Amino acid sequence: MNGFFIMAKNKLRIAVTGGIGSGKSEFCRLLEANGYKVLYADAISKEVLNVNAKVRNKIIQAFGKETFIDNKPNIEYLSANIFNNPDSVLKINSIIHPVVIKIQNERMNEILKKDDVVFLEAALIFEAEIEDDFDYIILINSTDDNKIKRVLAKGKLTADEIKKRIANQIPDEEKKEAVDFVFENNGSLDELKQKVSIFLIILKSLLEKN
Repeated sequence: MNGFFIMAKNKLRIAVTGGIGSGKSEFCRLLEANGYKVLYADAISKEVLNVNAKVRNKIIQAFGKETFIDNKPNIEYLSANIFNNPDSVLKINSIIHPVVIKIQNERMNEILKKDDVVFLEAALIFEAEIEDDFDYIILINSTDDNKIKRVLAKGKLTADEIKKRIANQIPDEEKKEAVDFVFENNGSLDELKQKVSIFLIILKSLLEKN
């Protein structure tokens, strides 16, 4: 664990990661249904894009005024022109991630004042190089076909856009070597619920040992 994060006994930071469409958000909603606190990196990123003027100005300088409309992120433009380009993704992440990571850590610390465990759902744990900030990392894994089907069902991205985003992320096979738990999510919601139940049994043991 990163030495900066000195936690009291029985306090755990756990990351839940996985590629786009893997089902990590559903996994986290099931954790919430069982009473656990979950922070969502994507929601914090959107918050930063909407309210942080310094970040907004840096993005406009880097990518042009089309990136924002009336001081709000132009999601359609960002999706089409930035998030599908590996170099642009690296550049915009270098602007957003430091601010997002700071907020994540502040909010996790706040939750851990009262709770024994906090979860962070984030696709880019390894890409952002923050894996050492967590006691444990869970990977929700799924086939590319299932990922594409799930995201297509939301109607916000095309199959080509989804494939590009998958290609821009570190492959799950590589992440498997660096995480603590892997849950395959290629079945039904009931099957995922069973896996969450299994993990929560493990979690109780971890909290007792920590």
